[in-house]
Amino acid sequence: MGEYSFLFAIAVVFIFGTISPGPSFILVSKTALSKPISEGFGISIGLSLGAIFFTLLAIFGLYTLFEAVPFLFGLFKILGGMYLLYLAYKILKHSGERLSVDDMKIQKRSKSFFKAILFGFLTQISNPKTAIIIGSIFAALLPHELPAYSEILLCLLAFSIDAIWYCTVVLLLSTNKSQKVYLKFKKYVDRVAGTLLAGLGLKLALDH
Repeated sequence: MGEYSFLFAIAVVFIFGTISPGPSFILVSKTALSKPISEGFGISIGLSLGAIFFTLLAIFGLYTLFEAVPFLFGLFKILGGMYLLYLAYKILKHSGERLSVDDMKIQKRSKSFFKAILFGFLTQISNPKTAIIIGSIFAALLPHELPAYSEILLCLLAFSIDAIWYCTVVLLLSTNKSQKVYLKFKKYVDRVAGTLLAGLGLKLALDH
């Protein structure tokens, strides 16, 4: 089993990277507070699938392509930033709307589980810098020759860490108490979430 010890080091770095606040955390938190728990879990699964996507890209060397062709990386950043700005616009647009418990029950039928998965996946892959980060981690921590099934284990590792973390966030924030607090401060929560997403989108698109 010693040949797989590199997985532990990668797992530790992945954990710290996943729990650090970012667009994915903002989206999961906002969904957990204002939507049904099934939608929150769907988005969490989508984000986790996005982590697999970036892991595969890193394994097959796309991060090296991004570093070699800055224009391509810049294009992906601009597109990702625009997507985050679109999400921010949607949140800010409805921030002033008042909601009651009955309104939230109606909203609970607004998005299917599978649409939530797709939404989470698109949000995760909207940040191509993640490919560079994961690629850098792999470059530093992967052995020169990967043991058998390492690619599968790395994908499972990335998926599990993201899924466990974001599903835990959903469980903590989807309680009746948390949602009542959200209803009370909805305008401010939405404006903070929308502003943060907009800031992250602009930073992603303009950061050179």
